[in-house]
Amino acid sequence: MEFRLTLSILLHALLLFEFVSESRARDIAKTSPEETINPQLNIFFTPKDLKIGKIMPLFFALKDPSTSPHLLSREEANLIPFSSSNLTYLLNFFSFSKDSPQEKAMEDTFFHCEISAMNGESKFCATSLESMLDFVQEILGFHTKLDVYTTEFLKKSPVTLQNYTILQKPKEILEPKLVACHTLPYPYAVFYCHMQKGENKLFKISLLGENGDRIEAAAICHMDTKEWNHDHVAFRVWKVLPGSSPVCHYFPVDNLVWVPSLSM
Repeated sequence: MEFRLTLSILLHALLLFEFVSESRARDIAKTSPEETINPQLNIFFTPKDLKIGKIMPLFFALKDPSTSPHLLSREEANLIPFSSSNLTYLLNFFSFSKDSPQEKAMEDTFFHCEISAMNGESKFCATSLESMLDFVQEILGFHTKLDVYTTEFLKKSPVTLQNYTILQKPKEILEPKLVACHTLPYPYAVFYCHMQKGENKLFKISLLGENGDRIEAAAICHMDTKEWNHDHVAFRVWKVLPGSSPVCHYFPVDNLVWVPSLSM
């Protein structure tokens, strides 16, 4: 099994470079002014934009789930150390060179996973499906039935950035607690999962792209941002200060949002 595990991870490691330049909706690292014009940052909006007919430029990466890194089992993940203190060992394990783009991506992932949580935030980096579900159930309830939302392409073209129109009234998922899980660049799938206290509104939004793309998108509005890091990328995009405005963003296609099930 160890051989199969190593081979699988090495194959996924070849895909890591693809994820190095991706922006994160929740990026608490300092960013340069030039990032505000990065097309991948076209994911943010304000609550007043949530209306039928609203047109906005949005970026949705085109990812093939069949070639993306997959979550390991807990048994497999436990065989591999996941810590910045083991970075030298991990570079050798994955056959990455020192100072390579892959090393930088792994360092960034460890930064997100190891930095202290914000005030009112619970966070965890899941390296297996079991560990993700453990964290989600710890937050939402161990005996709670769960629903999961994500962004889905109903029809897609090779275009990643285009104007999208909101086709229908956005549907709010009325749940007071949710856990969002964002992918981080790593040779196998790693999800940054977190729950932020305060008012958060989850929406499902039907979008039509000017190129004919159809998307059923998951999006969230964080209504209280006063405890957020001053250098959060959203504040740089909108040129506002923490607490001065809600922050809303669309979820990429490989992100997950867990909520208590609406069905009985």
